[in-house]
Amino acid sequence: MIGSRRLRQLACIATRNLPPLRPLHSAGIIGAPFSKGQVKGGVESGPDHIRAAGLVERLLQQGCAVKDYGNLEFEQVSVDEPVGRLKSVRAVGSANQRLSVAMQKVKEGGHTAVMLGGDHSLAIGSIHGHAAALGHLSVVWVDAHADINTPLTSYTGNIHGQPLSYLLHELQSKHPNTTWHSCKIVIALLSVCSYILRTLGVKMFSMSKVDQLGVAKVMEETCDHLSAKGKKPIHLSFDIDAIDPSITPATGTPVTGGLTYREGLCITEHLSQTGLLSAVDLVEVNPLRGQTQNDIHSTVSTAVDLLLACFGRQREGNHLQDYCLPEP
Repeated sequence: MIGSRRLRQLACIATRNLPPLRPLHSAGIIGAPFSKGQVKGGVESGPDHIRAAGLVERLLQQGCAVKDYGNLEFEQVSVDEPVGRLKSVRAVGSANQRLSVAMQKVKEGGHTAVMLGGDHSLAIGSIHGHAAALGHLSVVWVDAHADINTPLTSYTGNIHGQPLSYLLHELQSKHPNTTWHSCKIVIALLSVCSYILRTLGVKMFSMSKVDQLGVAKVMEETCDHLSAKGKKPIHLSFDIDAIDPSITPATGTPVTGGLTYREGLCITEHLSQTGLLSAVDLVEVNPLRGQTQNDIHSTVSTAVDLLLACFGRQREGNHLQDYCLPEP
């Protein structure tokens, strides 16, 4: 008779002799160093800071395949006069067209796309390219702001506060002078509140609702809402300013009373576990807005942790697929 210890040893030996297991996840990373959707410099360095914090290495360590497509190069628009209230329209349009093409390439390569911003105006091209590659999408938008202003409702004219209005079919009439096409998307928004969203019937969770229900219940309702519309690939667009500025102060428009670090991780872990997460935007990390080196480190490391959770990292710990317990 072979004892149980010997059986485990034989099983481990057999496992080690098998061909390498296929990675559970494959990340295709695009850096988008772009800042013209708003007026505060520094956000264009977000992609390089996130990479420098070890994103690629840590994804590899947790068994994820990674293809880094590098940073996109954006056209320098020398003359970009405002169009009504809108600022930098030509630069934003050109950048998003380029990003849309890049996102399609990543999805055609079979990867879960990761877009490192850059400001949140880039979500126009990111979601557009994702939808062009795969068709109908579900979008989960995590932000301290609704980002659904139109040229008529924006006080600043900054397009990083307007990307959703460019993507929603219901608001296309508010953009008569643009050539962008809306996408077929179902949306759930977390950490925000907006009159426009209510009138459109978009599923929305303000921070008051997060406090009342708890983030686990919020994510359960979010996923139920998306599933009720038919299971589609999920696009997560995560603005780092959704996390409370006590944790992520190095961002352009911080809002006190945001999500905790643990709530942010719960959101990304939950979406990862659906098996439908197909693309992620991580935007608005702005190292120049940090007052200290610790501010920058805390913001960037939180961004990395959120992305790792999107690719299966669990707070209780992970082990490699072919891990075997050591024997004495």
